[in-house]
Amino acid sequence: MASFPVLVLNSGSSSIKFCIYDAGDGQRDKLFEGAVDGIGTDLGKFWMKDRDGKKIVDETPSLPNRAVAFSLVSDALHSGKFPAPAAIGHRTVCGGPGISENQIITPELVDEIESYAALAPLHTPIAVYIMRQALKLFPGVPNFAVLDTYFHRTMSELVKAMPIPAEFVAMGVRRYGYHGISYESIIHQLQPDVPQKLIVAHLGNGASITAIRDGKCVDTSMGLTPTGGIISGTRTGDIDPGVVLFMLNKIAETGVSAKQAADKLETLVSKKSGLLGVSELSNDMRDLRDAIKDGNAKARLAVDKFVWTLQKWIGGFVAELGGLDMLVFTGGIGENDIASRAEICTGLEALGIKLDAAHNNVRGEATISAEDSLVTVRVIPPAEDLMIVNHVMRLLTEQPAPAKLEAQIA
Repeated sequence: MASFPVLVLNSGSSSIKFCIYDAGDGQRDKLFEGAVDGIGTDLGKFWMKDRDGKKIVDETPSLPNRAVAFSLVSDALHSGKFPAPAAIGHRTVCGGPGISENQIITPELVDEIESYAALAPLHTPIAVYIMRQALKLFPGVPNFAVLDTYFHRTMSELVKAMPIPAEFVAMGVRRYGYHGISYESIIHQLQPDVPQKLIVAHLGNGASITAIRDGKCVDTSMGLTPTGGIISGTRTGDIDPGVVLFMLNKIAETGVSAKQAADKLETLVSKKSGLLGVSELSNDMRDLRDAIKDGNAKARLAVDKFVWTLQKWIGGFVAELGGLDMLVFTGGIGENDIASRAEICTGLEALGIKLDAAHNNVRGEATISAEDSLVTVRVIPPAEDLMIVNHVMRLLTEQPAPAKLEAQIA
């Protein structure tokens, strides 16, 4: 059996996740995985697990910046303990208006992605850095950008268009949608029985929800940036534009430059709002649940706001789809927070959604709807790494590859 190692790099605002799959001869065997967490904080972690889930690295290094963090990943990959990658897939949150397809990475493509960093300011800068480093560290190895926005390209112009002046539309301002690799992985796992009318809620520190018909995206909550849509860990979600203008004017009154004011506003709406802003405590649902048990009213309000917002989106998507066959919860909160799933579904009986409390009392993959529920409700963990590998292998067959790779893939 021919081996074909594919490295997956998935960067966040303060983390770098990575893994290698053996994708030779059509297999999808995860050889190891790891992560560097807490970049730019005093709580750095670096861990790796083998194919059996056993930790082979568990360290707490100082991680002052992304360069130090990625050097740990690079050193591990070049240690000789793991197979050298034959191809690399990068999770790419957004490529901008001119990049809608997954594709091979070139220096020119990286420059274009970087020029639209404002669309995903928490993710794109570190992703661009890692792309450039990977091109240098693995010369001759093809790198591919796998877009979070790719799954949402099937949305109609009605859904994508923003009600703004045409001059800004020409600059690429429209609804892009995010978490697309996660949504695509849910469709992959539901094969061959994908429901006609499906809603998937990806609930984590970043949260979004998507309406899907016949396996294709119809509508999604996030818009131009991941800040829109549902209230998230530190993001506002959709908000009255007047609130943003009010905040901006108040910041401007302090005498800062226009750029400083915009940067501060970005920090406020993306890093200091959401569950953290409302609760004044934490962006972690686990912390908020503990605080609620202690009678913390602000924590209760934050969680209630999260639940209420999701219920409104579910109701709207049911109307848009003309009914609903299945609701899927995924992401860290969706998979593990039993109370959130119960609270979100409570009151949605008129839409045919009814949970079984005993079935819902689980973490991980399960069917949690009651037997008499008209809508099937499931919990399905995402498989983003697998989807990135699948796209890399597809692209390798569609795009020119070095001769030595063609021989390995054949």
